[in-house]
Amino acid sequence: MYQQKVDYNNDELLDRLKNGDLSAFEALYIKYFKLLTVSAFYFLKDENEAYDLTQNLFMDIWEKKLYENFHEDLKGYLFLAIRNRCFNAIKARERKIEQQLEYQLMHKDRFIEEDLDSPDGHYFFLLAQLMERLKGQRKVALNLVYFQKKKYSEAAEEMGIGVNSLKTHLKSALKALRNGIKNEN
Repeated sequence: MYQQKVDYNNDELLDRLKNGDLSAFEALYIKYFKLLTVSAFYFLKDENEAYDLTQNLFMDIWEKKLYENFHEDLKGYLFLAIRNRCFNAIKARERKIEQQLEYQLMHKDRFIEEDLDSPDGHYFFLLAQLMERLKGQRKVALNLVYFQKKKYSEAAEEMGIGVNSLKTHLKSALKALRNGIKNEN
C-alpha cells in the first residue's frame, strides 16, 4: 500500500467503505494501522505477532467485507476487534502450552529413561521433580487423569469432588509445573 495522505473523517470513511471504495480502505489502513499495532503489542508483548495480527485484521476487513459490519463508532469497532483477536491469540498460545505439557506428562516415563545429558532427558527429569513437589488435590488430580488415564468424571468421583473442581485442580497443577519449568530456564 502506498502512503497517500487522504484525510477522511470516520463517517466519510464508513460511507466510502460500504460502497467498496479501495482508496477509503487505504485511508483507513493509514489512519489506524499503527495505533492498532501498538494496542495489540500492549496485550501480546510481541512486536511481530502484533504486526501480523493487525495486518490480518485489515486483510479480513477488505477480503471478508467486515466493513459492512461497521456502524457509527468505527474507531471503537477496530479497537474492540483487535483486542478480541489478541485475547484469542493469547488463549491459543496457552492452549498450545498446556497441550505440550499434557503430552509430556503422559509420556514422561519414556523420556526420563533417556540420557540425562540430553536436553530432553534433563527437561523431563526436571518435570518429574516438579511433579513430586505438587501437594494435595492437585497432585491427585494430575495422577488420576494423566497417569491412570481416568476420565474427568471418574477422577472427580474418586476424589469426591465435582468435575469443575477437578478441572480447577488440574489447571492449577499444570500452571505450577509450567511456572517451575519457566523458572529453571
